[in-house]
Amino acid sequence: MLDANLKAQLAAYLEKVVQPIELAASLDDGDKSRELESLLQDIASLSAKVGYVRSDDDARRPSFAIRRTGSDVSVRFAGIPMGHEFTSLVLALLQVGGHPPKLDNDVTAQIKALDGDFRFETYMSLSCQSCPDTVQALNAMSVINPRIQHVVIDGALFQKEVEERQVMSVPTVFLNGKVFDAGRLSVEQILAKLDTGAADRAAEAIKARNAFDVLVIGGGPAGAAAAVYAARKGIRTGVAAERFGGQVLDTMGIENFISVPYTEGPKLATALEQHVKENDVDVMNLQRAAKLIPAATPGGLVEIQLEGVNGKPGASLKSRSVILATGARWRQMGVPGEDEYRNRGVAYCPHCDGPLFKGKRVAVIGGGNSGVEAAIDLAGIVSHVTLIEFDDKLRADEVLQRKLRSLPNVGVIVGAQTTEVVGDGQRVSGLVYKDRANGELHRIKLEGVFVQIGLLPNTEWLKGTVELSPRGEIVIDDRGATNVPGVFAAGDATTVPYKQIVIAMGAGSTAALSAFDHLIRTSAPSEAAAKAA
Repeated sequence: MLDANLKAQLAAYLEKVVQPIELAASLDDGDKSRELESLLQDIASLSAKVGYVRSDDDARRPSFAIRRTGSDVSVRFAGIPMGHEFTSLVLALLQVGGHPPKLDNDVTAQIKALDGDFRFETYMSLSCQSCPDTVQALNAMSVINPRIQHVVIDGALFQKEVEERQVMSVPTVFLNGKVFDAGRLSVEQILAKLDTGAADRAAEAIKARNAFDVLVIGGGPAGAAAAVYAARKGIRTGVAAERFGGQVLDTMGIENFISVPYTEGPKLATALEQHVKENDVDVMNLQRAAKLIPAATPGGLVEIQLEGVNGKPGASLKSRSVILATGARWRQMGVPGEDEYRNRGVAYCPHCDGPLFKGKRVAVIGGGNSGVEAAIDLAGIVSHVTLIEFDDKLRADEVLQRKLRSLPNVGVIVGAQTTEVVGDGQRVSGLVYKDRANGELHRIKLEGVFVQIGLLPNTEWLKGTVELSPRGEIVIDDRGATNVPGVFAAGDATTVPYKQIVIAMGAGSTAALSAFDHLIRTSAPSEAAAKAA
């Protein structure tokens, strides 16, 4: 099952196992069970501390549990955790085997203190780059607190179960038999939902912070670069981010990041956060900005008010300068039925959710590179793809269009405006589009709609304080400065013409250097006055 190179790497990792573990398999006579048994036997052969046994104690087959000998600590996988989930498997082996998860001490203490019995089930797909974060977070929590149980389920392998529980996006997490959440989740996000007092404690901690020299709002490539450049100047730097990594977390393969031939979004996001934390930056995760209050006097403090929770006002942060790097999000169609059927047939990530639509009919909305790439990828999974483009022609690169046209199960409709997503109250059953040439309405029967129509800047909270373009982008000059003194901006939320990772990093660096220059200039008069006195 594992090649020699992978076995050698895994054997090196398994040297970190300090407590004996057992791989207990529940199998049937199918091919997938034979594959899983081969994988587990390979793993057991690599370490004397890892054993394999055929237990057949679980109804889901193939599945297996990783159990710490003589304890209640265990993690279960229903399926064969390869692809993006192979890292989840390796981490589970190490953590069940006594190697501690990489979590802050206060987070670990918070997990241990959870009172109750929590039975989590996470449905994922092996092609989903968002799923491993959720899987690894819950696995780690279950190792730290044995009253937390976690089963990881490959939705593509357990299709009947997916249909019965109406799982139409991954990752989808159930807690004690009921839907808990859907989408990428970090340990902190899960704790915030389980521990209702966590958000209040975080807000109180934020209120106690002193003013920063540079405060970065956003944790994507632009925000990370800005934080590193600012911190290296030796000034007090903070980052407030809703989720560190931003859009990068949702990016599958990255092949144009200069000097790195190939990487993946989640891997790059982890590296960004690690680099920032290595530079003595105060990182405040799960924080969304709600309002910017400009400095009352030249050289004064800019205030950022954060969103509150449970109807309570949020905390505020103050800084001598601010860098806005709030990025962008997937643009929605804004038609009836889209919100109603989100995660019930309406999806935005073909890599994540595509396997759940195996053998079904779907549509892709958008004829740019993202839309055409999505249609090509989905064509290998679903029975038929209809690509719908508003313009009179596709806008994707010609090489992608040629590939699209070569596929027998793809249809293309141009000059069409999607007007409605329809369903049966539970899931999507079709969509309606208008022929822009003659105004006629047409209805297509299908089970899934993948929206790929570009990005929308996360700037609504800045209206009325910072100058925005007609498209809602923050207007900046060549130094990254906005129209508000002491406030700079970078990345996809701004008027920079090209939305690319490497450009965002450069813009973030520029904004940080400009902010530092601003601090020097605005502090000079007061320092001169102090010397004169």
